[in-house]
Amino acid sequence: MEAIFSDVVKVIIRCRHCDERKARIRVTIERQSSTSAVCKRDLLVRLTNDEDPHFFFSLTISEEDFQSLKVQQELLIEFASFPEMLVQLLRQCQSEQNCSHPRFQLLFSCDSPSLDGPGQLSVMETNSFKHSNQLSLRLTQGSDKHVKDYLAACLASVKAEKEALELKLKKTEDDLTRRLNNAEQTLSEVERMRLEWTLEKNSLCSRHADELRREQEKAADLQERQQQQTQKHCQDLERAHQRDSQQMQSRLVQLETSCGELSDRDYQNQAALRDLKAKLVAAEKECQRFQQQVASMRRQRDSAETALHANERLGQQLQTRVGTLEQEAKDREQNASRTREALKAAQQEKETLEEDARSKEAKLRKLDAQVEILSADLKKANEIIKKFWCELQVQQSKNKDKNVALVEQEKVLRDTSTQLERAQGEVRDAHQQLQHKDQQVASLKEQLESSMKKLAESKELLRSNENVIGWINRQLNEKRLSEKRLSEMLAEPPRSTPPTAAMTSAAHFYPHVSKSPAMPDVVYKPAASPSVGGLDAKYFKRRDDGGGGSVRESPDALIAREFPRSKTPSAYFPN
Repeated sequence: MEAIFSDVVKVIIRCRHCDERKARIRVTIERQSSTSAVCKRDLLVRLTNDEDPHFFFSLTISEEDFQSLKVQQELLIEFASFPEMLVQLLRQCQSEQNCSHPRFQLLFSCDSPSLDGPGQLSVMETNSFKHSNQLSLRLTQGSDKHVKDYLAACLASVKAEKEALELKLKKTEDDLTRRLNNAEQTLSEVERMRLEWTLEKNSLCSRHADELRREQEKAADLQERQQQQTQKHCQDLERAHQRDSQQMQSRLVQLETSCGELSDRDYQNQAALRDLKAKLVAAEKECQRFQQQVASMRRQRDSAETALHANERLGQQLQTRVGTLEQEAKDREQNASRTREALKAAQQEKETLEEDARSKEAKLRKLDAQVEILSADLKKANEIIKKFWCELQVQQSKNKDKNVALVEQEKVLRDTSTQLERAQGEVRDAHQQLQHKDQQVASLKEQLESSMKKLAESKELLRSNENVIGWINRQLNEKRLSEKRLSEMLAEPPRSTPPTAAMTSAAHFYPHVSKSPAMPDVVYKPAASPSVGGLDAKYFKRRDDGGGGSVRESPDALIAREFPRSKTPSAYFPN
């Protein structure tokens, strides 16, 4: 079974004794293939309602049924293309179902008011003239078995859809959980980075404050240098302005004189131009008169030529009659000679007139050239005057702008001078504060040097004390060992003293041998002096009261005699 079309379409439902209503009906078109020996393909049309599961109408169309349907409804297509055309009609109805005046509509009519029994599905086309029925299919109501099979198929599809939705929901929950964990990690990372950025921001703020202070000092120095440069630049500008104003005044005087000269030349040129125009008008009139004379002479020449032709024809006639009319021929010859002379005279006069006309034309061309030259000179003069006038206006406007700029510069100079005085006062205050700070720094340095000296003395005293204490401990230990050996050798009953007691007594004599927890772990380099065991030579001097070089006094008395207490308090041996 192959589904061709399955979608919800608005259908007009018309029942007997009921009003028309529109309902959303699911139209399904499927191809069915039979499993018998003869392969047949039937077309199944089914109408169902998703809201009403008992609404079920179907129609199975075979090729034989389609042939009868084709004859009844005058269809022009075959069974192979019928499903496609039916789907196109349904698509057309579906696309126009939301229009106010649709062209194609689906109509389902039934004789029973409760939609029991067969029904008829029609595809109606509406135009401006009438409603036409494109296709009508008679559907039968489904039986209980068909309805149950359809409901079972719908239930299976709903279950499959539910399982797919549950799987999709589970995947979505897993994805959201993972994203939430990632978001929490990201949030913790962001919080950590925010703390780091806060620390870095604080450090940067402190560093930038120091840099800002240094930059402010640099800016103050730069402002002072800029003020000096500004003053120097203003002085240079004033000198340059004075020099430019003097040059412009001298140039203005020169331009005024040249403008007067050019105006005089303009007047002269205009007068000469007027004279030349009058001469040109007279020459034009004379030229016109000569042209008229030339035209009249040409007409006379034409008439003379016509007379000559007539005379020539007459001479030919007279030559034919020469035998009979000799006298008349002589007279005609004389007349012809006179006519030729008159013609020659007319030609000579014509030539002289043409020469005069050519000479007049040449003079006229010369006058035109002179007039053009004068007009060009006049235009150039006018252009030069306009140019000088424009330059004068521009220079005046520049002078005005320069005066305005100078006034503004004077205002700026006064403002800068006041700012400079204020800045100088601030600089003097800053210098006083700096001197006070320098004095404080010098006093602090002196205190630091004295403290360092005291610390060095204390360290040296501590080192010498530690050396003396170590040396005395070694001497005491050697003395005790020698006395013990001597008593053993003399076989005297020894006085048993536990080693721990001896060590305790040694520690009792010199409590500063063990390092105090409060004392810092300081490493000192041994002094480069010729001593034994790190002690000075004064500790190895022989006593005069019969000691023989060995220490016979108590350790406390020896330390008190050799190392009297210093009046300076020590950080390591407080009083």
